[in-house]
Amino acid sequence: MKRFVLAALAIMTIVPGLFAQSIYCPPKKDQLYIEVSALGNLDYFYDHKMGLEMAGKELGVRTQYVGPAEYDMNAMVSAFEEAIAKKPNGIIVVGFESTLNAIVDKAVNMGIPVVTVDADLPGSKRMAFVGTGNYNAGMVGGTKLASLIGGKGKVAIITKPGQSNLEERISGYKAALAKYPGIKIVQIADDQSDPVQAAQVTAALLQRFPDLAGIACVEGAGGEGVPTAVREAGKVGKVKIVSMDRSNDILQAIKEGVISASIAQQTALMPYYALQILYNYNNSKVAITSDNKAAGVPGIPVTIDTGVVVIDSSNYQYFKR
Repeated sequence: MKRFVLAALAIMTIVPGLFAQSIYCPPKKDQLYIEVSALGNLDYFYDHKMGLEMAGKELGVRTQYVGPAEYDMNAMVSAFEEAIAKKPNGIIVVGFESTLNAIVDKAVNMGIPVVTVDADLPGSKRMAFVGTGNYNAGMVGGTKLASLIGGKGKVAIITKPGQSNLEERISGYKAALAKYPGIKIVQIADDQSDPVQAAQVTAALLQRFPDLAGIACVEGAGGEGVPTAVREAGKVGKVKIVSMDRSNDILQAIKEGVISASIAQQTALMPYYALQILYNYNNSKVAITSDNKAAGVPGIPVTIDTGVVVIDSSNYQYFKR
């Protein structure tokens, strides 16, 4: 028995070193991964850049974040073309519109794996999607707004029409609010992902519906612009606002009581996990079958839901950058 214990101790001493040696993967500094996006001027995409950089440093690979500062799909396609020309080991893309399907397919056909983040492109050849379960995000926001206005009253939704992720959030809001017969959605307004436009649209809404009880913003720019119009109309506290995401302007508005709550995505996790998927696909393929490629098995998760968090006066201070 004594000899068995001594042998076991010896194995325990040696094996960790063996395991550490077998699972250790040296940095792949020759590998490049690129994220392509738009709206890089918004605070929201700070977290995209941060998550990508963190994952790159941890994995020992090179990363780049590219794309236009504004919502310009032509410029985004051009940035994607330039990314393809660099022959990276993988591309991460925010799937704003289905018009991006063709450029995604081009990359994949050239042997460059693509993962979508934030907004999906299910009609493309992308290999995986990492982002918020947007329908559920809308359900959470709608339930919160209904509670804030006491289950009755007129509400409006501020969005950027045409984005699949935002349309899913609106569907979630509609489903949540439909549970309350006393609540009526009077308008779904376009803010063009611009805080100034959001303020102007909201000002018009408040004039048209002076008894408006609540406003839901399903993307970040709305949450930055809507409070301006509510302040100027003298309706702080009278019109409940549920915004999206966590820019410093939104957090300040929560502190001041202008915004009642914000539905925040764990945005940095999107490129963080997307890069890991691409890295593992290139370097650590899991042998699910005897021949994954022949069997048509990608060996990676197809969808990852990064979830949402409700921010309000009780926890807003922890989200400040």
